[in-house]
Amino acid sequence: MDFLTGGSKNTWQPVMGPDTTTSSYWLNWRVLLCCVWLLTAMGMASYLITKYEGPLNRKSRNSENDDDDDDDDYGGVLYDDEIWKPCLKGIHPAWLMIYRIFAFFVLLILITLNAIVDGGGIFYYYTQWTFTLITIYFGIGSLLSIYGCYQYRNKFGGHRSGELDEEQAEITNLPNAAKYRGPKDHKRPRQVAGFWGYLFQIMFQMQAGAVVLTDCVFWFIMVPFLAIKDYNLNFLIIIMHSINVVFLIGDTALNSLRFPWFRIAYFVLWTCVYVVFQWIVHACLALWWPYPFLDLSSPFSPLWYLLVALLHGPCYGIFVLVIKLKHFLLSKWFPDSNRYVL
Repeated sequence: MDFLTGGSKNTWQPVMGPDTTTSSYWLNWRVLLCCVWLLTAMGMASYLITKYEGPLNRKSRNSENDDDDDDDDYGGVLYDDEIWKPCLKGIHPAWLMIYRIFAFFVLLILITLNAIVDGGGIFYYYTQWTFTLITIYFGIGSLLSIYGCYQYRNKFGGHRSGELDEEQAEITNLPNAAKYRGPKDHKRPRQVAGFWGYLFQIMFQMQAGAVVLTDCVFWFIMVPFLAIKDYNLNFLIIIMHSINVVFLIGDTALNSLRFPWFRIAYFVLWTCVYVVFQWIVHACLALWWPYPFLDLSSPFSPLWYLLVALLHGPCYGIFVLVIKLKHFLLSKWFPDSNRYVL
């Protein structure tokens, strides 16, 4: 057990700060400025979601004319088969299903072990919030992939040849002047994803930024600080700040989910909800802060909050670059098998 917990008196322990239940702690210019940052971020995120999320006005676009081929390019639209089909036509959907099931059980075991070793208080941290989110993501993804494989088996009998023959027929049936360019040239109606599909897509993009933010803050801010203080890092802390991004990148490499930029809004809201949760808890109870930069007693707290807020852009941007690299490589290496839509 010492291997998991570190077993050293030099492991990090939280430090109590000022009493957070007093009115003087909250009624000051620092908290007011931090509230402005928070409300601004939540307002902008809500605007992006309202404006771009979902297949908005899809019926009106479909009723206009056949020259409107932008439906598949519209970032808010998600089709049902994009949830469970791999990004390459040569990969059977069962492989993505197996990967998601494996990742789910590994992550579930780790978060359960972490709760047993350190207690339920671990869910006081943003890391465990994000780790729980990615565990639920793979759990839902496993169920959706199982359902997708069931549909695939009923339609094609579980054989790749049936799907490839259908796709080839679609290509040959196009007018001579038309060129096959992937999913957007499919003239047959495609089923738009339902609630669970959209929830799965949103979780994918929300955790993409959250995982990068969590690991970057830990490895580049917290670890140097702990090293200076001569604290030890146990196995669970190290593995939970690394395996999450490994599994997420693996799923990203296999899946055909889109990555529209506007869903950074969910990532921002996720962090804002965590901050509001911390504020409510500390307003009611005199507790230590899980992260020193959340403490509102410091005169630099507004600057810390602003810097963390601005970090959301680069963290989300890093994953956008990963997605663009994936799209570039698939288009270059597998131009005839790539079904991924950027």
